[in-house]
Amino acid sequence: MSILESIILGVIQGVTEFLPISSSGHLRVVSSFFGWPDPGAAFTAVSQIGTELAVLIYFRARVWGILSAWFRSLVNRELRRTLDARMGWYVIIGTIPIGVIGLLLEEEIDSLFRDLRLIALTLIIFGVFLGMADRYMRKHRELSDLNVQRGLIYGLFQTLALIPGVSRSGATVTGGMLLRFKRRDAAEYAFLLAMPAVFASGFYKLTDIGGNEYAGWTATFVGTAVAFLVGYAVIAWFMQFISTHSFMPFVYYRIGLGVLVLTLVSFNVLDPQGGSASNGSAGPEASSEESSSEGGEKDKEEKDSAGDEDGSSSDSSVDPSTGPSTDPETGWPIDPETGLAENPETGQHKDPNTGELVEIDPQTGLPIDPYTGQPYDPQAQQEQGQQEQTPAG
Repeated sequence: MSILESIILGVIQGVTEFLPISSSGHLRVVSSFFGWPDPGAAFTAVSQIGTELAVLIYFRARVWGILSAWFRSLVNRELRRTLDARMGWYVIIGTIPIGVIGLLLEEEIDSLFRDLRLIALTLIIFGVFLGMADRYMRKHRELSDLNVQRGLIYGLFQTLALIPGVSRSGATVTGGMLLRFKRRDAAEYAFLLAMPAVFASGFYKLTDIGGNEYAGWTATFVGTAVAFLVGYAVIAWFMQFISTHSFMPFVYYRIGLGVLVLTLVSFNVLDPQGGSASNGSAGPEASSEESSSEGGEKDKEEKDSAGDEDGSSSDSSVDPSTGPSTDPETGWPIDPETGLAENPETGQHKDPNTGELVEIDPQTGLPIDPYTGQPYDPQAQQEQGQQEQTPAG
């Protein structure tokens, strides 16, 4: 991931984290619009640390009051009835469901849940739920009306945010309004409830940054820092906005975006499991199909004709069982534009000469050397190496 990508995605994360329009869904959709590979669940989770730091600073007085009262109430029975002490327990209880379900569905969150069709549908469906709760529910309760049962229901609604497109704030605020809490009170508890889950998820996913992930450490750090700066400004605006306005503008936006994404996927403008359908960075299904129908057959014909001319086999390195459109070592589909094996989950390519995972330069279409940062032609390097090994004459 380039620094420019990380900055743009950091801005998207900061703007959308607190609005009920799904930050993880927007990171996925925006990447597809630009033809970039999926930034991945790890980048999404870690960048949310930046926005939660903004929440921590914005609500610092409230957070300090809750922590102080909760810890002191462990030894002072008289403090256990105060709202701050009780709020500490409500946040703990409300965090349990998303922690358990998040660990159980970790594999699905990293793969199946990131399909653009699912994201578009959740944008629309949960946007409608948000609008109905905002328009038809009588909202009179305040944070002082929280209890264990309502805190747990809040937590169950927060688990829906594991699906990109639902929106963490959107799901919990919808749950709060269904429990008849006022908009601002529902949003405040939703933000407080999100902090333990987001920080835990972000630090847990830190171990996945680098390696086979598309986003490296530098890009992730930049995106997280940008998300923090933008997020702090957005949360201050949002809390003021919902004090005097309804959520209906966000409802209309969610439905419009969901319909747009479904339309673009239906017309093959966007690959539901990858980036732009025309840029070769598609997901596992589309990459395999395109490689088999276009690049695979063309490569096979060229290699067969070359083998007939010089009397040699077309390519002894290709395993007949896997086919010419699949890398025999990794099982990854061959990207027809680069000729390299492409990881269908991260969008990274493998250099057959060095075995390194490399990114593709969007301007030249060539892989980028991870050590020099310069584009290079792996086929030219391979031919040069073969010429050096072949004795003259």
